[in-house]
Amino acid sequence: MDLLKLTPSGFYCEVGNFYVDPWVPVERAIITHAHSDHARWGMDRYLCASPGLAVLRARMGDEAKIDTLEYGEATTLNGVKVSLHPAGHILGSSQVRIEDKGEIWVVSGDYKTEADPTCAHFEPVKCHTFITESTFGLPIYRWPAEREVFDQINTWWRKNQGAGRTSVLYGYTLGKAQRIIAGVDPSIGPFFVHGAVQRMNEGYRWAGVKLPKTTLATQQAKGFDWSQALIVAPPSANGTPWLRRFGEIATGFASGWMQIRGTRRRRAVDRGFVLSDHADWPSLLSVIAATGAEHAWVTHGYSNILARYLTEQGLKAEVASTRFVGESLEADEEEDEASGGGVD
Repeated sequence: MDLLKLTPSGFYCEVGNFYVDPWVPVERAIITHAHSDHARWGMDRYLCASPGLAVLRARMGDEAKIDTLEYGEATTLNGVKVSLHPAGHILGSSQVRIEDKGEIWVVSGDYKTEADPTCAHFEPVKCHTFITESTFGLPIYRWPAEREVFDQINTWWRKNQGAGRTSVLYGYTLGKAQRIIAGVDPSIGPFFVHGAVQRMNEGYRWAGVKLPKTTLATQQAKGFDWSQALIVAPPSANGTPWLRRFGEIATGFASGWMQIRGTRRRRAVDRGFVLSDHADWPSLLSVIAATGAEHAWVTHGYSNILARYLTEQGLKAEVASTRFVGESLEADEEEDEASGGGVD
């Protein structure tokens, strides 16, 4: 019998009587990470990795009952052994390892393998069945080195300063924004952030992540010279009256989707930077191989293509249709709303 089954409420472990990332209220939910497509309101109890407590609490509210585990620490739910392991996606992101009678399943959630100073590094977990994302599950998606991308951002920021334009860089409120703040050169100029970003910055700092000083853009007096600053904001702020205070601006967007020509134009921004918190095609394949899994379930993204490729390579693979969306351009506004985004 499968350890997990896909139900109308999400991935369910019947023998353990718990769900992983359910999308409707249930009694017990194990949460891989705090993005809104994986962490929903209304659960009786939540379980997450300890580093992600503050950001999940910011999403779920003070009344939510949240239990935590350290990475690698195991607990038993109705006789089923459960442990959480780093997924490398954002702060507190976890792979959920489930073991019963020698059978091991792993739910990856969202993951990336590139080193990131704002979260624990991805850890391969051996299993019999691996449930993998496929947000960027096409061979065209191959990420440049992170340092190369941040050099591009730094150069863009300096160029904008020289032209007297304020640099406004868009990225997901939770995860991407903090990675941007940690990765750019703080000696170039001051950082300012949207209120939704600042709320998540506080959760990161609570967890011990070192970020440069960031100030709310709304706290500056009228007449302030913004031309030397970098403003980090959610994508939903683009094109809103909130931007008027900054004078002449240059806009950028950090996303894996920026690798595709035309996406920058669709988002109505001046510059795109290829920076994703998801695995690219080579990383997806290397992670799946590293698990040693004989069976793979492929979720959100290019799931049919990745499942077909894995099958051609001799792995038993099938698509598991979920409500997860990963890093979706169409989901930016939904994610910002869950983060308290929008105009601030």
